[in-house]
Amino acid sequence: MSDWDPSQPILQIENLSISFFTRLREIPAVMDFSCTVMAGEAMGLVGESGCGKSTVALAVMRDLGKNGRITGGRILFKGRDLTNMSQEELRHIRGSEIAMIYQEPMASLNPAMKIGAQLAEVPMIHQGMGKDEAWKLARQIVADVRLPDPDRIINAYPHQLSGGQQQRIVIAMALMSKPALLILDEPTTALDVTVEAGIVDLVRDLGEKYGTSMLFISHNLGLVLDVCDRICVMYSGEAVETGRIEDVFDHMRHPYTQALFRSIPLPGADKNARPLISIPGNFPLPHERPPGCNFGPRCDYFQKGRCDAADVPMSPVPEGVRHESRCVKWAEIDWDAPPAKRVEKPRVPPGKVVLKMDDLKKYYSIAGNAFGRGAKKVVKANETLSFEAREGETLAIVGESGCGKSTFAKVLMGLETATSGSIMLFDENVQSTPIQKRNTDTVSRVQMVFQNPFDTLNPSMTVGRQIIRALEIFRWGKSDDEREQKMLELLDLVKLPRAFAERMPRQLSGGQKQRVGIARAFAGGAKVVVADEPVSALDVSVQAAVTDLLMDIQRENRTTLLFISHDLSIVRYLSDRVMVMYLGHVVEMGTTDQVFSPPYHPYTEALLSAVPIADTHVEKKRIVLEGDIPSAVNPPPGCPFQTRCRWKSQVPGNLCDTQMPEVQVLDGGHQIKCHLSRDILSRMEPVIKIAAE
Repeated sequence: MSDWDPSQPILQIENLSISFFTRLREIPAVMDFSCTVMAGEAMGLVGESGCGKSTVALAVMRDLGKNGRITGGRILFKGRDLTNMSQEELRHIRGSEIAMIYQEPMASLNPAMKIGAQLAEVPMIHQGMGKDEAWKLARQIVADVRLPDPDRIINAYPHQLSGGQQQRIVIAMALMSKPALLILDEPTTALDVTVEAGIVDLVRDLGEKYGTSMLFISHNLGLVLDVCDRICVMYSGEAVETGRIEDVFDHMRHPYTQALFRSIPLPGADKNARPLISIPGNFPLPHERPPGCNFGPRCDYFQKGRCDAADVPMSPVPEGVRHESRCVKWAEIDWDAPPAKRVEKPRVPPGKVVLKMDDLKKYYSIAGNAFGRGAKKVVKANETLSFEAREGETLAIVGESGCGKSTFAKVLMGLETATSGSIMLFDENVQSTPIQKRNTDTVSRVQMVFQNPFDTLNPSMTVGRQIIRALEIFRWGKSDDEREQKMLELLDLVKLPRAFAERMPRQLSGGQKQRVGIARAFAGGAKVVVADEPVSALDVSVQAAVTDLLMDIQRENRTTLLFISHDLSIVRYLSDRVMVMYLGHVVEMGTTDQVFSPPYHPYTEALLSAVPIADTHVEKKRIVLEGDIPSAVNPPPGCPFQTRCRWKSQVPGNLCDTQMPEVQVLDGGHQIKCHLSRDILSRMEPVIKIAAE
């Protein structure tokens, strides 16, 4: 490998085609894909699920499984063709020269081995390093990935670490042999935004420190902006646009790239005045791709007889550096014209209070040890929650995992009963009424839409039958015919074709399944809908369609929507009011405008700075939270946030360590639970600024 010239590309993928072979047919997953990564460069590979991003990464690792085969093209790594290498040659390169980090950290860790031993294995196998030296290096790299107390961590087992810590260990493992190329496949999807921000900073800094080149796969354009120098946008197995980040973000030259940006909630998007525009139609299946341009059937600029006449090659765009687009019309399109499809929506004024919680507490009692013995411990999942929600209003509940968002939802739904406090739902106190004892009317009026649509549908029942089943449980209609008709109307409501009533869940995409979940939630005429991360498992273009659908239904039915999320971009776009939770407490509450502009609770400030925003004109203050959320079994004394707060030194004495702060009510009813004085709060600077062009 020593004869490679560092001024040449470290990775050059040329006209790569990959197919998977089943008993029935050949499925072309990637076609004519080209991409170049220079030494020390970070390349972002973006696109929706199913576009072939991960397949390209696995092809570089030569790990396509039994059915996958490279059917054309070359993959050159440091000038050598990986597609012609023997297994023995690949073994020397994999892990030492090219390393890959996967989405799910536990899939890469051995649960029965200590962290230190797993890390030390890498240099011992690849470099023949001695055991003591390898352990020393392992400790050094654990410190490099900014994990606290490296000595404790290397002697811990994977299950003793949080998700963010596990992912840092996987990154450490990949860096143990200082690879020249690091492939990251959605490395932060399963993590909280605050943890994600820390890992993104870490990846960027380590890339600079070790001079590592990166192929960063993600569907999050904001993350790619934070990490990468260049971007390659994929659609249905092809690269459709590639170039420097600033060229593609600010001077996009492919209709799909433009459609992607129009479907994500950037600052300035507004659900009424400037609603998002979802991409019409569906992603084509690999064996049903259209002739000519793959994006043609969904494109606003499609021209019959021209766009579908022949395969479209990549063509250079004169503006920008190595900027290319796979579109025959890119030079004729007015890229600055406002979208024709945007329709202003009427604003729904909130009505009377339909849900009121007062001093709600939820404690769990757990055994002291794994065998059910030892002194009982108490988990304080929710502490004195008080708020109200009005008819036709969207209240967002935000915070990291473990803050008590989902516990609160379960208590409201009656899946758990509260320890104390009251929940008034339409003038009825349901605090201690479990769901089995609630009357059908109450159950039908409060419904839930879950995060993962795959888990909530019965795989052996048709879509129509599942919705009719819900209508039967809610005792809706007098006859089967009436229920059948109502089911079809519900499919209309969620904008699914009526023919889908006969389909099985496995025949639907993720976005379509989530629509069925929403139809079922509204089967009983729900008045309050708890949406628990309803779009986080969906692609960005599908997210836009599903959030818009929820808003349309809300306008029509005056539904109260409790929207649980950690994605503050969607929250800013959708919600009327926001409740920020930390370790069971409500630390800030106010209208969306109040919460998104200073003064902030120090935790809200950190949450806002962690959100990746896909806009090159946004300037963000970088506040990375150190450490993880403390345990609800053993919360810190005083203010729950004091162990991670950067403002603590501004509070006199040891108030933060010893006393729970009172709720301060600022202008316009904006509530902040913090010891900081009003004077200091009023001098806070905005985290997110839009730079002048």
